[in-house]
Amino acid sequence: MKLIKAAAAALLGLACVSAFAETAQEAAVRKAIEPRLGEDAKVVAVSKTPYSGLFEVQVNGDIIYTDAKAQFLFVGRIVDTKTYQDYTKARLEEINKVAFSDLPLEAAMKQVKGNGKRVIAVFEDPNCGYCKRFRQTLEGINDITVYTFMYNILSPDSIAKSRNVWCSADRNKAWDDWMLNGKAPAPASDKCTTPHEKVLALGQRMGVTGTPTIIFTDGSRIPGAIDAKALEAKLSSIKQ
Repeated sequence: MKLIKAAAAALLGLACVSAFAETAQEAAVRKAIEPRLGEDAKVVAVSKTPYSGLFEVQVNGDIIYTDAKAQFLFVGRIVDTKTYQDYTKARLEEINKVAFSDLPLEAAMKQVKGNGKRVIAVFEDPNCGYCKRFRQTLEGINDITVYTFMYNILSPDSIAKSRNVWCSADRNKAWDDWMLNGKAPAPASDKCTTPHEKVLALGQRMGVTGTPTIIFTDGSRIPGAIDAKALEAKLSSIKQ
């Protein structure tokens, strides 16, 4: 049990490691591993873990592991065999946290239901089937404010559909008409501008790779369409 506690304590210490300079050994691992991952891989940080000499490599919003000589890659999760605690999941949640107050909410549609005290932001694509399923779930959720960023990544015509919604007289109605009922909005005027580029850049910076992606006020995120029970449980766990 002492060993498990020591490992857990060491893991928590890793949460702050990116704020400090890498050790010489960590820098050597970074130098060795970067060229082996390919041009598109961006290594953000390398840190030694308490797990059998493995090094954690943060790359493109994900985590992989390697040895001291960067000869082998370990892709997967570190799980404690006694407690079944998923250390990799905990680290991913930590490094992917979002400063909710820094989100450019003016580039999102705002919908308030009930008292609106519970707040989420959602990245959605108009051609996303799972986003439409999540919209159905939101229909049954009350006392919530939903900021929707139209994140057009699935199809070339996603941009046009989102533009027509954004330029509608009632954006929320136009979005719900499309996502819930398949009713397309009227074509937008050529003079209407949208935050498409801004939202696309935001999502890329945040490492949003799929839709829907739900962002909560505590900085955590959930990728994918969750059901009402899971959403209520998550919202209840957050101090609003």
